[in-house]
Amino acid sequence: MSETNIRKAPGGGNAASIPLMGNKAEPTIFEFTKTHRKSSNLLNQGIEKIDIRSAVADKYLRDEPVNLVEVSERDMVAHFTRLSHRQYSVDLGAYPLGSCTMKYNPKFCDELASLGCFKNMHPGAPASAVQGWLKVMVDLEQILCEITGMSQATLQPAAGAQGELTGLLLMKAWHKDQDHRKSTIIIPDSAHGTNPASVTLGGYKVKTVGTNELGSVDLESLKSILNEDVAGIMLTNPNTLGLFEEDIVEVAQLIHSVNGLLYYDGANLNAILGKVRPGDMGFDIVHLNLHKTFATPHGGGGPGAGPVAVSERLIDYLPGPKPVLLDDGYYDFKIPSNSIGRIHSWHGNSLVLLRALGYILFHGPKGLENISEMAVLNANWLKKRLESTIPAAYDRPVMHEVVLSAQKLSKESGIKALDIAKALLDKGFHAPTVYFPLLVHEALMFEPTETESLDTLEELAESIDMIVEDGKKDLEAIKQLPKNTPVRRVDEALAARKLIATFDSIGD
Repeated sequence: MSETNIRKAPGGGNAASIPLMGNKAEPTIFEFTKTHRKSSNLLNQGIEKIDIRSAVADKYLRDEPVNLVEVSERDMVAHFTRLSHRQYSVDLGAYPLGSCTMKYNPKFCDELASLGCFKNMHPGAPASAVQGWLKVMVDLEQILCEITGMSQATLQPAAGAQGELTGLLLMKAWHKDQDHRKSTIIIPDSAHGTNPASVTLGGYKVKTVGTNELGSVDLESLKSILNEDVAGIMLTNPNTLGLFEEDIVEVAQLIHSVNGLLYYDGANLNAILGKVRPGDMGFDIVHLNLHKTFATPHGGGGPGAGPVAVSERLIDYLPGPKPVLLDDGYYDFKIPSNSIGRIHSWHGNSLVLLRALGYILFHGPKGLENISEMAVLNANWLKKRLESTIPAAYDRPVMHEVVLSAQKLSKESGIKALDIAKALLDKGFHAPTVYFPLLVHEALMFEPTETESLDTLEELAESIDMIVEDGKKDLEAIKQLPKNTPVRRVDEALAARKLIATFDSIGD
């Protein structure tokens, strides 16, 4: 961002006079600073003033004052409120970000998490003082195991990526006890980027299995890399292309034939709720993104929750301590006999877990099944509706999300997937995921979820039709979009090469 694009606060720091909306940059809080302005005042509170210089040794005193922000409370509140209005969220409109399942978070669940009996409880309280909390966690674990077809679970992982690492550590511990000397994990070439990163953190090496012409794991490719060195495979089903792995039973048999384990990446569980369970497919380890499938808030680095459920043979390796229901009806904590140890400082992101349990109980079994049905219906409707504008990468019925390919459109008109995504911002929609999965050229990945109505989907499709039509008439104009967002189109490549990490380095 150039210095000329930054609006200075009028009058040397009056944030309240900056317009609420608009496509110009919001000044940083430091630019509202005016000497001696304060957002709090303790002078009349009867607090005794202390001469800090007489109370602290000279060697601890700074030569220059700390460069702190000096603003009024009014200016500070106005600044951060404006910033909040510049953020797009699931409460503002459609958020069809493929592979991320950004769906509406019911306010009923937020109310549950706001109850004082839950939010005010310290995680270090003894079991005798938190019986209600322990019941919530035990009940949630049992329900998640029923949904996934697993035996027991840990609620500790704070997000999906931590769930992945937990699953791999469980895998490693089990293989060690079985005296299996294995060093590799198989991952499809369409996998989420966190999968290979987690494999490396778990101390394994990655083997890549190819995708066939139908968008599924290529069985011949799998057989060619399968040997006794394989510790397991990481899959999501439906896969990252939004397609169901129809050969999953045979894949499971092949992996198990070399004493490998199957890890289920739960990013796409939203598509199969109440329809099929990973455990019945042959998976041994399942992580669940509660902040995706069960509609709890996520983004900005948290809060998230990525519980990991396992089959019978891995129960003793789960992280501890685990909340358990004892025979006398009392809830307590227990550490599994061969536990891999803690992977969270306490017991998981508890208020996210509570929200998820509320969401599940609110919908009930039939409601959860309806969620998957509507999510799949919406994705297939969008695929069919846009087939003449941007066709799907694979000509198969999709599950919860659809991957379109603008490759043909790009060659014929110069309109790229990125151009469509940027232009959608001006239409009031969050952009879809672009250029992922990597094996689809000019990919646009949409996941409308079950929460978007047919009216919204039609409006989205009409916007895409209009963008393509306008782009064919004036290619240069579409490449300048968006124009009505707080920040215009940025040069992503330049940002990566010449990162400006702080506001005061602008112009250097």
